[in-house]
Amino acid sequence: MFQPGAPVSAPAPHPDSVTSPLLPQRVELLDDPQEWLAFGRPCTPAGNPLPSGAADSATVDPESTAWDSHVVLEGMHCAACALTIEDALRAVPGVVQADVSAATRRARVVWQPGRVLPSQWMEAVHRAGYRTMPAMDAFARDQRLRESRRALWRWLVAGFCMMQVMMYAWPAYVAQPGDLSGEMEQLLRWASWVITLPVVVFSCGPFFTSALRDIRLRRVSMDLPVALGMAITFVVSTAGTFDPAGTFGKEVYYDSLTMFVFFLLTGRWLELRLRDRTAGALEAVMNRLPDSVERRAVDGGFTRVATRRIGVGDTIRVLPGEAFPADGRITVGNTYADEALLTGESTPVARPVGSAVTAGSYNLQSPVEVLVEGTGGQTRFAQIVALMESASLQKPRLAQLADRIARPFLVAVLLAAGLAAAYWWPSDPGHALMVAVAVLIVTCPCALSLATPVAMLTAAGTLARHGVLVRNLQGLEALAQVDTMVFDKTGTLTRDGMALQAVHTVGDCRADDALALAAALARQSMHPASRALAAAAAQQVPLERWQVTGLQEDAGLGLTATVEDATGGQAPRTIRLGSASHAGVATGDSSAALQVVLSEQTTDGALHELARFDLVEDLRSEASAVVHALQQDGVAVQLLSGDRRGAVQRVAAQAGIARAQGECDPQGKLAALQALQLEGHHVAMVGDGLNDGPVLAGAHVSFAFGRAVPLAQSRADFVVLGGSLALVPQTVLLARRTLRVVRQNLWWAAAYNALCVPLAVAGWMPAWLAGLGMALSSLLVVLNAARLARDLPSLQGSHPEEGAAPAHLDSVVGSATQPPLHLSKTTLEPV
Repeated sequence: MFQPGAPVSAPAPHPDSVTSPLLPQRVELLDDPQEWLAFGRPCTPAGNPLPSGAADSATVDPESTAWDSHVVLEGMHCAACALTIEDALRAVPGVVQADVSAATRRARVVWQPGRVLPSQWMEAVHRAGYRTMPAMDAFARDQRLRESRRALWRWLVAGFCMMQVMMYAWPAYVAQPGDLSGEMEQLLRWASWVITLPVVVFSCGPFFTSALRDIRLRRVSMDLPVALGMAITFVVSTAGTFDPAGTFGKEVYYDSLTMFVFFLLTGRWLELRLRDRTAGALEAVMNRLPDSVERRAVDGGFTRVATRRIGVGDTIRVLPGEAFPADGRITVGNTYADEALLTGESTPVARPVGSAVTAGSYNLQSPVEVLVEGTGGQTRFAQIVALMESASLQKPRLAQLADRIARPFLVAVLLAAGLAAAYWWPSDPGHALMVAVAVLIVTCPCALSLATPVAMLTAAGTLARHGVLVRNLQGLEALAQVDTMVFDKTGTLTRDGMALQAVHTVGDCRADDALALAAALARQSMHPASRALAAAAAQQVPLERWQVTGLQEDAGLGLTATVEDATGGQAPRTIRLGSASHAGVATGDSSAALQVVLSEQTTDGALHELARFDLVEDLRSEASAVVHALQQDGVAVQLLSGDRRGAVQRVAAQAGIARAQGECDPQGKLAALQALQLEGHHVAMVGDGLNDGPVLAGAHVSFAFGRAVPLAQSRADFVVLGGSLALVPQTVLLARRTLRVVRQNLWWAAAYNALCVPLAVAGWMPAWLAGLGMALSSLLVVLNAARLARDLPSLQGSHPEEGAAPAHLDSVVGSATQPPLHLSKTTLEPV
């Protein structure tokens, strides 16, 4: 068996696995299994998550377990680069799956530790000409900052040299025949050549490096035509400088070269900054855990260790401003925590001694000591990160289409440039080459490849900041087309818990006695009705009197048990608590509140009713406004529930839903949803994620709503972490806005190429203008997507719940929603 943290024997290296000069020595440290949890998690060989708890077990079988690792990439710029890296990874023996996103520059690699080690599949990426770093590594963030600074320096050098070259080129534009002597014109050409050299050597470095790598590996990326255009322009101008009387001596193009390099670098630098600010919101959430934390040592002092080194049972000290690195319980100190990632609520939450804290939340006030109770994949934060990583690497349908046509399109660009040069060559070779340069630059499909993924990831980042996780980027496209929204009732339109409204006793049975007797059974069950009875009794009546033995629970019906009087005042009694049929009594009014019946079985086997408990569900205060907002936006709303028809109709009437269906089991819900789909409707399902798995999977798009959602197993496309139902229609509106932005981007990219390519082929577009057009095209796509980074769309008449309790992991279902009760002889009335 394999233990993460124990030494393992490395598999035999691949024949081509030689140490590359591009591979940092520190990457070999990642072959230590103790480091693997820092940038991945165990999974099945198919790449699916392991069952709950298995990922953090002490032993993991390498024969039946793979590792799902995430890395960030350096040196890639386009969809063709992403395809190249995927091909390089998939060619490594032991790599089961590889997915690369050009928009986020991240890769997901599923690999088998018995056949390959991280340094080996990382080396394959390096041989393809790119760098890899663990996604959660602080070095990756530092490297990203260094890359941004280098891009800024290249842009500054290109801008400074462009201005100088333009100064020397200006006399040739304004001079009349005879104003400039041959010596003066040659001197200006030599000066321009010298000043252009830093642009070609330094500013154009990434383009030439990428192009040479493509030629060496016999492939095509978007940098190849751009670099080819730069090289042709510089060679033609250099030939004209050294041989003014030769074929290319009529004109030089240093001003065009420096201008379009400056424009291209301007677009790339701004694009990098905008992507970091918008789609980078996902990475900001993923990397919020601290790199190190203070852990109590054997001598009682605290020493700083790497976060991945802490384990269950350790005591750590978390300082103000730091994120909690693990789930745990505060043992020393009091503070406030920011749990916005987990709940969507930005209001700080008090965390005194003894309270639970969760990984990923921030300590806001004072130092506290925490006893670690969960690390790694055991934490809710890890589940959230897993969902976000999965979403960030998905390729929506439109993006997949762009990726498929990227390489053929680039080949067509090279052919078009060659044909244009051949057409113009007989009349003017210098002009022919510049026409080819314009075609090479203006047709680069950067905008097309960015149109969809940048918009989708920006929307996903905006939703994540507000407490909605996007598990499936394709769900945004499906959600924008939804015309019918189906809600579950309990835990979705209503709160997760129930509240006791009244107690109706029979005969001489007292209300407090009946409640205490019912609570004795209810405390043994997790059913919402049982928990409501137990919570109400805990506030009002003593519970020590009754002792329960022989408890049996019939799922969905009720409880049966023998109850003994601890004081000895009464003989043992057989008690039933549950539905009227389970209690053996007549059914009450189906339109009334949910009734739980308490009955006693006599010695002759007859059942005698003791009391009835009225339980009510707490409809979310914003439910009716949310339903109205959806209907105003053209979305029909329906209600499907497994509860009684009377209770379902009552909730539907309160929420303003005209079509409601009760007493539906999971198969019945799925059948009703499929009937809507057969009618041609695009249906979204909103459920609590607990027992709605089939219908959530069967809908065109689905939401898992409520704090009890098991994130790792949820089948929903969207997971709502917060307590506000208004997030559902807001997500619908954002999805529609996102699809509009995607379509605008695609139309712009198509229109730009349709207009500019003929102009370039006809020789009416100079190289500098082609560079400006290419840069503006990509920049416009990213700027248009950046509009999605604003706050979620507001709803008319819909307001978040005021005073809604945050969805803390340690909260008890229903405890925050029950009104204070007043105990009387026959009823329990809310005051």
